[in-house]
Amino acid sequence: MVLEQALVTWIHLISSAVWVGGSLFIAVVFAPVLKTMSSSVEERLQIMIKVGRRFNKIAMPSLAILIGTGIFNAHQALMRPDFLLSTSYGVLLVIKMILVAALLASFAVHVRIIRKEVEQKIVERHLDEAQVIMLRKKIIIVGETTVVLSVAVMFFAALLDAGI
Repeated sequence: MVLEQALVTWIHLISSAVWVGGSLFIAVVFAPVLKTMSSSVEERLQIMIKVGRRFNKIAMPSLAILIGTGIFNAHQALMRPDFLLSTSYGVLLVIKMILVAALLASFAVHVRIIRKEVEQKIVERHLDEAQVIMLRKKIIIVGETTVVLSVAVMFFAALLDAGI
C-alpha cells in the first residue's frame, strides 16, 4: 500500500511538472521572446498556436493524469463529506477542487478561442490586424489565468501535503 501511494504521488508530481512547468515556460520564457521577434503579429500568433498545439499533446494527458491521481489521493476524504467542511484539510481540499474546476474552465475557454477554424483563418490571413490583435489579447489573458490557477492549485497541494 505504501509503495502504491508513493507511485501514485510520483506520477502526480511528474504530471504536475509537465503541466505547470510547461505552462510557466510558455508564459515566462517563450511568449516574451516571441514578442521580440521582428515578424508580424499574425506570424507570431501562428508560431504561438503551433507551440501550444504541440504542448497540448503532452499537457492534456498530463492534466487528465493529474485529475485521476488527485482523485485517488483524495478518495478517503471524498468518501466522508462531513470531513470536507469540518477539518482544515477538508476545507483546503474543497478550495483546491474549486481551483481545479476554474482551471479546467479556463483551459476549455483557451482551447475554444484557438479552435481549428480560427487557426485556419489566421493562416489564410482572413482576419484583419485588429481582429488578430484582439484574438492575441484574449489568448494571453486566458493563458495567464490558466497559469495562475495552475500555480495556485500547486500551492494548495503543498498546504495539503504539509498537513495544514
